[in-house]
Amino acid sequence: MTGEHMRTDAASPRKVALASAVGATIEWYDFFLYGTAAGLVFDQLFFSGLSGPAAQFAAFGTFAVGFLARPLGGFVFGHLGDRIGRKTMLIWTLVIMGVGTAAIGLLPSYEAIGVWAPILLVVLRILQGIGVGGEYGGAVLLAVEFAPPERRGFFGSFAHIGVPGGLFLASGAFAIASQLPDEAFLAWGWRACFLLSVLLLAIGAWIRLSVMETPAFEQVQEQKQVVANPVRELVRRQPRTLLLGMGTRFIEGFTFNLFSVYLLAYAVKNVGVAKSVVLDAIMAGVLLGVVLVLAAGRLSDRVGRKPVYNAGTVFALFFAFPAAWLIQGGTTLGVVVAFVGGLGVVYGVVYGPLAALWSELFDTRYRYSALSTLYQVSGIVASGFTPLIAAWLVTRGDGTLWLVAGYNVVVATISLSCATLLPETRGRDLRDDLVVDRPHREPQLVGS
Repeated sequence: MTGEHMRTDAASPRKVALASAVGATIEWYDFFLYGTAAGLVFDQLFFSGLSGPAAQFAAFGTFAVGFLARPLGGFVFGHLGDRIGRKTMLIWTLVIMGVGTAAIGLLPSYEAIGVWAPILLVVLRILQGIGVGGEYGGAVLLAVEFAPPERRGFFGSFAHIGVPGGLFLASGAFAIASQLPDEAFLAWGWRACFLLSVLLLAIGAWIRLSVMETPAFEQVQEQKQVVANPVRELVRRQPRTLLLGMGTRFIEGFTFNLFSVYLLAYAVKNVGVAKSVVLDAIMAGVLLGVVLVLAAGRLSDRVGRKPVYNAGTVFALFFAFPAAWLIQGGTTLGVVVAFVGGLGVVYGVVYGPLAALWSELFDTRYRYSALSTLYQVSGIVASGFTPLIAAWLVTRGDGTLWLVAGYNVVVATISLSCATLLPETRGRDLRDDLVVDRPHREPQLVGS
């Protein structure tokens, strides 16, 4: 390796981490716009043939469809990312996401085209799901595989600020649009938030085109170690690690979608809290979440991935019932404290170390597929169905959140148990191919 190449790599992590963060934020902005709109708008515009809870269930159902489509994007782009490279896949996922989101902003309502409105909405939500499904693994690996080992938790966490950062932008856009009169907001205000995706797409594509392929994947290519079927190698060599990793994802996905989607709608429509108050509370929560994701990632470089993750999960367990009580109380202060506690403290501390933890668990040759499979398959239950499950539990609990809080405790317990069974990964060499659940078998290489 030449001195010039070494200097380039040494100077790269900050730039690459920033590129990963910005690109991920833009993609998650697109994805979370839908969740916010599902809670506030879509039941009125695209399911106006239904009424009351039925329309809300339908809107949240289309929200869940995006999560069902995410594994497809994860499998396809994970496979190609382990075969072709991380960078190329990130450009394609950004384009798919941007086009799908902008098209939702142009979609006619149910009153204009009837049943075609919800049908097309579902199709575009599937497109969003495919895009973000392929994006996650690449964004994380772009940051983690460039990072020096002793700072992998910190630089990896930059990819994870895309989730709270994207929600911050989405909530901010809706908070601004919600200042319009209700008629204007329903007519075109919410659509402007989706059409903004075109500008963000251009910015994100420019940033991602400026970065290089990761050194870890280049080494796999140089050594001709690219595998023909990454997912098969993953399932054959590390099935237990994959399943336990999915379990650690449970509390992260549950917390984010409970607060950002279902509790947004519950506070506004069931408790009567003003939209602006809840959106401001969400923005405050995710802004703190951005800070704590980075802080937790950095702390995990010092004390380990598991101690930081476990601390956040334990807090989630004990915060479940107080959060329900605060939101049901309906006071501005109580709502702000609940959302800041959930989206800021719980989510930030839990999510910060996970980029490094998950990346360090798997072999480079199928790491993109591993992260995509772990994140997207588990996300169906952990994230996509959370608003539906919460809505059902509320109907069973006479309109209260107590059963939802109990479910929260169960989810936190599952995730904590899975983390306990996983090894500590801080300091692990990303090129170490001996971290397996079964005796080592040579993978089938491309062309062999």
